[in-house]
Amino acid sequence: MNRRQFLASLAASGVARGQSGRLPNFVFILADDLGARDLTPDGNSFHETPAMEALVRDGVRFTNGYAACPVCSPTRASIMTGKYPARLKVTDWIAGRRQWPTAKVITPPNKLQLGLEEVTLAEALRPLGYTSAHIGKWHLGGQGYEPDKQGFDLNIAGDHRGAPRSFFGPFDMPNFPPGSKKDELTERLTEEACNYIAKQRKARPFFLHFSHYTVHTPIQAREATIERYRAKLGGKPFPDPVYAAMVESLDRSVGAVRKALEDAGLARDTAIFFFSDNGGLRYEGGQKRLVTSNAPLRAGKGHLYEGGIREPLYIHWPGVTKPGRVIDTPVSSIDFFPTMLDMAGTQPPLPVDGVSLAPLLRGGPPLAREALYWHYPHYSNQGGAPGGAVRMGDWKLIEFYEDGRLELFNLRDDPGETANLSLKNPKKAREMHEKLRQWRQETNALMPDPNPAYDPATSDQGLTGAEKPTPPVQP
Repeated sequence: MNRRQFLASLAASGVARGQSGRLPNFVFILADDLGARDLTPDGNSFHETPAMEALVRDGVRFTNGYAACPVCSPTRASIMTGKYPARLKVTDWIAGRRQWPTAKVITPPNKLQLGLEEVTLAEALRPLGYTSAHIGKWHLGGQGYEPDKQGFDLNIAGDHRGAPRSFFGPFDMPNFPPGSKKDELTERLTEEACNYIAKQRKARPFFLHFSHYTVHTPIQAREATIERYRAKLGGKPFPDPVYAAMVESLDRSVGAVRKALEDAGLARDTAIFFFSDNGGLRYEGGQKRLVTSNAPLRAGKGHLYEGGIREPLYIHWPGVTKPGRVIDTPVSSIDFFPTMLDMAGTQPPLPVDGVSLAPLLRGGPPLAREALYWHYPHYSNQGGAPGGAVRMGDWKLIEFYEDGRLELFNLRDDPGETANLSLKNPKKAREMHEKLRQWRQETNALMPDPNPAYDPATSDQGLTGAEKPTPPVQP
């Protein structure tokens, strides 16, 4: 079934509406580079995030929410389509890190846009009567591939870029007032989101994809908030008070969006999703400025260890999710597409990789899914090496593509991935490795090639971030 047939089948499928007689609205709030331990509901005692705490009290919190990739664009593509980045051929951030001449492997090409042949969430929801808006970071292609070319009725500030020049105006983004130096980007995007919500009416459901640039670099925030956190530090060098202020601005945005829904009389009819596109950035640039810590999770953005792919995930589905519930089931960004369609009363006839979380949100049993997969055949700016990973139950295997090295961890006993069990449990390692290889074959995943110009003396000199590759864990 092609894209056109899929949309036609959705339009003709009919929808089982809820007791209220109307479809749920969807507000999907996506943070950028937010770590799994950056918010108070997930154990951070320094940052102040009361709106996140309120969202978790009202909804559910996932302890094993995963991005489909340790960098941004592939995860964003997976959210939009329900497919693994390996299948989409968007496996690195757009435009990606340049190939270092003497690296051990030559990395495969990375598509510079989400293909127009793909069906996005906005396109899938439109035949059901939804209007849609994208506000904020897009980073899934430039001219000809913007949100309004991918099914969204409104695009504010979404284009090719992955980060703002500055978090303070004037801004240069599509359909977005430039403002002045006094304007802060997170606040201004929040105003646009709240204005959009205020214009909605109960007669027609809506989908708002509210995608923040926060807390991506440059690390900037309002000085008054920075000073408050600086005083809270009491002279200690860490946590970073500027980063803490950025996290607080994100929290205030979530609170403002929820208030806008209440003021518009739409809160009871609106499901809210909160997520991040990859793990927390540990260091900023070559200055080795420590930005955040994902501890006890290992590493961070750009790595296939848990710190690079584990995310905060909160969902509030009014009248359905049990307030304050904690869900430990591993889930992925590929799951949001089928979940929203299921919540709207339909199923995607077009094959997707994700599964609906709606039964889980209703209080059902854990998902009957054998495994989750990752494929990142690139060198990251943060020192990550090309590799793939698979999680099956409590077990996780990472394969490093440079040399075929395997690392096996039991995440229940070792969430920090400190003990490589591949030699102690070779049967499990072989089983999971074979699953990973079969999945790569099924998705036609593109792999690196050996580099004939490889020079071990200079192979890691092309890194633009402060981190060097994480050394192997000894069995």
